[in-house]
Amino acid sequence: MKIIATSLVALTLPSLALAAGLTVETAAGEASLAARPDKVVAFDLAAIDAIDALGVALAGVPEVSPPAYLAGAMQGVDRVGTLFEPDYEALAVMAPDLIVAGGRSQSVVEPLSQVAPTIDMTIWGGALIEQAKARLATYGEIFERGEAAAELTGALDDKLAAVRDTVADKGDALIVMTNGGKVSAYGAESRFGWMHAALDLPEAHPALDAETHGEAVSFEFIAEVDPDWILVIDRGAAIGQDGEAAQATLDNPLVAGTKAARNDQILYLDSAPLYLAGGGIRSLMGTLDEIEAGFSG
Repeated sequence: MKIIATSLVALTLPSLALAAGLTVETAAGEASLAARPDKVVAFDLAAIDAIDALGVALAGVPEVSPPAYLAGAMQGVDRVGTLFEPDYEALAVMAPDLIVAGGRSQSVVEPLSQVAPTIDMTIWGGALIEQAKARLATYGEIFERGEAAAELTGALDDKLAAVRDTVADKGDALIVMTNGGKVSAYGAESRFGWMHAALDLPEAHPALDAETHGEAVSFEFIAEVDPDWILVIDRGAAIGQDGEAAQATLDNPLVAGTKAARNDQILYLDSAPLYLAGGGIRSLMGTLDEIEAGFSG
């Protein structure tokens, strides 16, 4: 997966001057911060993606196996619990100026806020691209990196336009996620639906439910829908879980009979960035690079 070169934005961060009454937009609405933070902890991989892309070093991150492209950003950084169970004692000792939570850690925003100022930066659902841009703009404001945030947003807009042109008139697509031997499908309003909505990529089956974990489907369903393209997310591979790989799950006569399979148009996406850090700026750019390459072949 291609990732935006860190050199584009990893510039020396200016001194963070205190500024009382900073008001920023979050997933929960406006939030007021008493000062521009110096010591920051993040409990969300999409947030770690965006903050690192802005050249900001974190003081604490959760104990989690990140996508490979985030390994450097988290290397040597103090671990402060898990996404679901923060280490409140360690956080109290660290005394961060700001905690960024969201997504899988959204349920602990309230208890975290008892330790330090905490903002909910969840990115979720069909309007994922718009949310990603909004979160990036907020980080740019918080860390006085507005110019870098605007540069990254511009690069994302350019890439979206390029990939939109690439997929135009190439047929419809079905987004599926495998989990062991099970398969779920995702529509335009789902967590992965931005690949339809932002790219004007037609849905092979427009009536899919917008479920958090997708709509469970059978191989017979995939054969009946008969999509031109199948975009595959392997959950097991994303979380490092042992079990049947996506290629093995989809290696059967029903899937093999689809137009997608016959035309070699089953695209296995790099699943960890997409599943674990969905909405992170570099996660998005990497997935777009993959789709552009796949549809250009």
